[in-house]
Amino acid sequence: MMYQFHAKTDPGRCRENNEDSVAFDDQALVAVLADGMGGYNAGEIASGMATAFIKAELSRWLSEAGPNAQIRDIRRAMEICVDNANIAIYNSANANPSFAGMGTTLVLGVIKDGRLLVGHIGDSRCYRLRQGRMEQITKDHSLLQEQMDAGLITPEQAAGSPIKNLVTRALGVEQGVMLEVNEFNIEAGDVYLMCSDGLSDMVSDEVIVRIAFEDLRLEPLAEHLVLAANECGGRDNISVLLVAAGEAVEKKGFIAKLLGK
Repeated sequence: MMYQFHAKTDPGRCRENNEDSVAFDDQALVAVLADGMGGYNAGEIASGMATAFIKAELSRWLSEAGPNAQIRDIRRAMEICVDNANIAIYNSANANPSFAGMGTTLVLGVIKDGRLLVGHIGDSRCYRLRQGRMEQITKDHSLLQEQMDAGLITPEQAAGSPIKNLVTRALGVEQGVMLEVNEFNIEAGDVYLMCSDGLSDMVSDEVIVRIAFEDLRLEPLAEHLVLAANECGGRDNISVLLVAAGEAVEKKGFIAKLLGK
């Protein structure tokens, strides 16, 4: 399997600064997206710390572990890197009054042997686009999601709820935080969409699907998704991080190339 990555982040139409951050390593097959919160520019600090730290540390660990790294060990490495990032953000917030209360949501992906490990904290999401369908493969850590799980409100009521941005987990807010990690089989043709709520709050799943399957090339897809969020109001920062899986092209011999086989 071969993988392509592409990311785009945009401040939106109502915010002066961008508190989202995205990072990926297409050699280590690591992707990280964070949506910061708290104080003047503090959210930007938190999300930037999260993506830079986790990408660097996890990529380094994967490089050192080599091709024989086991899935269970990768899961543990993800948890340790996130724990360390959490402590760094928490300590920075407590050491600098202007950063007090800062934190960030997180969605993190690692690809290994045709499997995608997705870790997340908060309401930044990961979707899977496969064979004309889209499925959300993360579940928000939010008060709204808890209300839906309890049957107190319907998804339709949730769409207009005034508490839709209240998360129940965030990186850097407390001394400890739990990373939820799930594992998925990857199929050729899959596209994985990580995004901040600046996309998912502005653009319905139906519109995302329509845009996605009009053109699955990553760069125009990212452009069109950000444009759609801005056209719907752009009330928050908008970030997308796309990963596409395709069949590896087999190396052909010289004679076969000449014969067009």
